Amino acid sequence: MAPGLFCVNEEVPVQEPLSSAVLDMAVFVGLQASGKSTFYEQRLAGRYALVSKDLFPRSARNKQQRQIRLVEEALTAGESVAVDNTNPSPQEWEPLVALGHVLGATVTAYWFPPDVPGSLRRNAAREGRDRVPDVGVHATLKRLRKPSLSDGFDAVLEVRFDGHGGFEVRRDLDAG
Repeated sequence: MAPGLFCVNEEVPVQEPLSSAVLDMAVFVGLQASGKSTFYEQRLAGRYALVSKDLFPRSARNKQQRQIRLVEEALTAGESVAVDNTNPSPQEWEPLVALGHVLGATVTAYWFPPDVPGSLRRNAAREGRDRVPDVGVHATLKRLRKPSLSDGFDAVLEVRFDGHGGFEVRRDLDAG
């Protein structure tokens, strides 16, 4: 792939960069156990710094402020960054979008459409701290909203399991 071209899935046609910015902030939006962390490991690890509240100590205070600080540090250091949390609504993603743009990054939403039975099944297989009470998945579902370009994102990509242990990624044409 030529330098500067944007492609997260070889099946998706290569896209020109969304702007002249070389930095990107990937904001994951989806239920718990929807594949967000696995997607990061398969597709973005090594190219994007990872910021996830799941990696903070349980006792950590001001998790939102800490997340913003870590995102700012990565972008300021010239690293693209992935924010791997549920980010179910504008309340969570608006500060991220604003920060990314202020620091000259494109901001891409990665939308993981809800599959409640699948999320509950995958979540049930988790152990310890990684397992979320089912009520938490349902509470997130109530707040979950599909991101769009009108929310300030430079692109919205839809991510689905491909049935072969990987993911299909496509530009969300309904996001505008």
